[in-house]
Order: sequence, then structure tokens, then C-alpha cells
Amino acid sequence: MTGQVPPEVRLLPWAGLDDKPCYVLGDGSGYVSRVADDVESIQLGMAVELLDHAADMLDDRQVSAAQLRYVVARMAEALRDVLRIAESRGARLINLGAASEG
Repeated sequence: MTGQVPPEVRLLPWAGLDDKPCYVLGDGSGYVSRVADDVESIQLGMAVELLDHAADMLDDRQVSAAQLRYVVARMAEALRDVLRIAESRGARLINLGAASEG
């Protein structure tokens, strides 16, 4: 072994065909990693905005059932995105800890 840390495997914040996970290999400084960082930032920002919108809708007594179903569907999508980001970041933290021990 050369003493170099092996390339990191990163779960990307989007899914592939048939909703299968997508990964990138590298040290986190490449083009795909930077795009993934940008996408994660957008997804997290959209989740915050969606939570604010849902809170406003819950305060409005004139919101229809169809409107609530729509916002719940979008919240499920946002939660799926946030969980994928958490899984990716958690795995990278574990890999970072393992690399620093070696």
C-alpha cells in the first residue's frame, strides 16, 4: 500500500434509473461532487421553503383537501431528498473518521 487514502465513494443527491442510487468516486473536489453540493443546497433550501408553506397552509382554514394532498406529496419528496443527503453526509463522515485513523 502506498499510504494514500483510497478515493471516497459518495452517494449523490439524485437517483438513477428505476430510482436506484447513484455514486461518484473521488476526493470530493471534482465537477460531479461540486454539482452534487449545489443540488444538495438547493434541495435543502426547497425543503425549508416547503415547511414554511405547509405551516401557512395549516393556519388557513380555507385550504382544500386537494391542496393539502398536493403539499403532503411534495413534502414526501423533500423528505426523501433530505434523507438521501443525510445518508450521504453520514457515510462521508464515517469515511473521514476511518481515513484519519489510518
